[in-house]
Amino acid sequence: MASSGTTSTPQRFTGAEFIVHFLERQGIRIVTGIPGGSILPVYDALSQSTQIRHILARHEQGAGFIAQGMARTEGKPAVCMACSGPGATNLVTAIADARLDSIPLICITGQVPASMIGTDAFQEVDTYGISIPITKHNYLVRNINELPQVMSDAFRLAQSGRPGPVWIDVPKDVQTATIELDVLPPPAEKITFAGF
Repeated sequence: MASSGTTSTPQRFTGAEFIVHFLERQGIRIVTGIPGGSILPVYDALSQSTQIRHILARHEQGAGFIAQGMARTEGKPAVCMACSGPGATNLVTAIADARLDSIPLICITGQVPASMIGTDAFQEVDTYGISIPITKHNYLVRNINELPQVMSDAFRLAQSGRPGPVWIDVPKDVQTATIELDVLPPPAEKITFAGF
């Protein structure tokens, strides 16, 4: 895969593969979380990465706090992941704390397929609505074509101005959809901030 910018031929990714590819290009080397049904496509793609190591937490809240610790010590955004429903709601305390302490986190959660949002589907919760007051910004990616810009913007927002958490909720069908890119979005500019 090309490392940045324009590619000689369009590159084809699933949404999940693109997420992992972007994290690699962003310099992420560790991701914390717990796999679950709605985020499994991302975990499948993550298992193919030779650059990113996964730390399996015993609880999603722990995954959020592990990511906080990494962001504090490394001075750059860290990433945590969870499935929809209880996985996402278990992240709330760690994400709220990151907001209060100005810690740049990228929280990526799975969600039910976009067509099922609002139908009371299994493990569907309004992650977008829940995360509004506890994040610097949040996204519900309803279309694969939004994903490249969302990923780039999320890292930029997490570390610009007053740092804070950004939540990206990705429906399962967006993770499995495919996209062809002639131009890869640039990694967000790295802004080192003082740790605590």
